[in-house]
Amino acid sequence: MQVYLDNSSTTKCSPAAQALMAQALCEGYGNPSSLHQKGVEGESYIKEARARICKTLKAKDTEIIFTSGGTESNNLAIIGSAMANKRSGMHLITTSIEHPAVDSPMKFLEEQGFSVTYLEVDQYGTISLEQLEASITPETILVSIMYVNNEIGAVEPIDQAAEIIKRKNPAALFHVDAIQAYGKYRIHPKKLGIDLMSVSGHKIHGPKGIGFLYIKEKTKLKPIIFGGGQQGGLRSGTENVPGIAGLGQAAMESYDRFDEKQERLYQLKEAFRNGLAQEPWAHFNGKAGRESAPHILSLTVEGVRSEVLLHALEDKQIYVSAGSACASHKPAPSRTLQAIGIKKEYLDSTIRISFCAENTLEEVDYCLSALKAVVPMLQRFTRH
Repeated sequence: MQVYLDNSSTTKCSPAAQALMAQALCEGYGNPSSLHQKGVEGESYIKEARARICKTLKAKDTEIIFTSGGTESNNLAIIGSAMANKRSGMHLITTSIEHPAVDSPMKFLEEQGFSVTYLEVDQYGTISLEQLEASITPETILVSIMYVNNEIGAVEPIDQAAEIIKRKNPAALFHVDAIQAYGKYRIHPKKLGIDLMSVSGHKIHGPKGIGFLYIKEKTKLKPIIFGGGQQGGLRSGTENVPGIAGLGQAAMESYDRFDEKQERLYQLKEAFRNGLAQEPWAHFNGKAGRESAPHILSLTVEGVRSEVLLHALEDKQIYVSAGSACASHKPAPSRTLQAIGIKKEYLDSTIRISFCAENTLEEVDYCLSALKAVVPMLQRFTRH
């Protein structure tokens, strides 16, 4: 049995998204900026995808910019808004557990003279709203808080954070990295008080290399990619028509039978936790049950290095992640695990299990059986 439990790293592209992309490649190949019929055909795929995405967000079609993925969306939101609004202030706020696609732009802006406040989190990965409120000043121009943490599934209080931000400094922009949340939660940015929101296609059974940034109307933003002036000048470059078409299809599918799929994810997650409840070597990080994201589990295994366990499971055709896949090329202790105060000896003994709605309870049982078989063996090997 092959079991893929690394869906927070990437998901399998849905058959319908694949089919629509193939159609766009073969039939809608015209440059969407061209005025002739083939260009119009290419542009029609973009319009349809934008309409589908806007329907899930209750947003206007002018509020969606297509990007190359979550990393670019985060960079455009953070660097673009900071540069556009720096005359109003040079202070930014984010958290200590952000994805590198947020943390790195923040570090870049610090080098440009901006000051950044990094909010601390509790043992479950949740920010302090009191610290957020105390950190906002008249100089604050941007607050960036992830909706769902990509390593432990912590869900941040986005609606309460937005209320505080807009009350303390109405001019400050609120950016949300929703890359692990879109498709798992119903998100209506205007209702929540979100000004900028990043989404990635390959996290929702769409293709890689495509994403979008929601930009609330009248939000000041400077482009970070320059060229032919496509997408209102905010993101130059000929649009990736097949990718955009696949993203639109995946977005629509993500919210089809939404409640049913969300419930299934929670069932899988709870079955996994319950299956290891009696194992003394198993420790889960973050909140249990419905208080955390439905699809992410962080598991610390005493006495076994995560990389060793990952490959032991791979030998049984079970695929999980040793933390965040995006940080795997720069081996270092997880900032998120350090921020929640995990014991030092556990930093290198933690894996991430992440589900999709296509996973089954049989796959969970198979993975649990494999863990119960390989962990004691690996622990004995480690001791010797």
